[in-house]
Amino acid sequence: MSAESGIRTPATRIAATLLALEALVLVILTGWQIVEIIAGELTSVTTSVALVVLTLIAAVGVAAFAFAVWTGKSWGRSGGIVTQVLIVAIAIGSVQGGAGHWGIALALAAPAVVTFIALIGSARGAAPRQLSDN
Repeated sequence: MSAESGIRTPATRIAATLLALEALVLVILTGWQIVEIIAGELTSVTTSVALVVLTLIAAVGVAAFAFAVWTGKSWGRSGGIVTQVLIVAIAIGSVQGGAGHWGIALALAAPAVVTFIALIGSARGAAPRQLSDN
């Protein structure tokens, strides 16, 4: 999106929406973690609270990236791309080891790849157009 025109490309709208959905999922995950803390079946309360705080920070960060992409800020696309790469890394890690599960990996990786592609598309749409010399 160019700052002057206020026009958002379809890729920009899709990328911002997908990032906002990821932020919403992180907020829901934070709520679920809080419910689990209240339920009390924990090994370490300190670790659980730290995980809640980190998940909430991630939710705020991804929401900020979504807003930045929506408003045409390049730092939002950069942060969103890094987030998608980290999600794919987590997906790869979820299939390794004795308790690996391909379903979880696919559920994590598929939206991350789609969002990554949308973010790249929004970056291409935001590139300034140059007039040819002809």
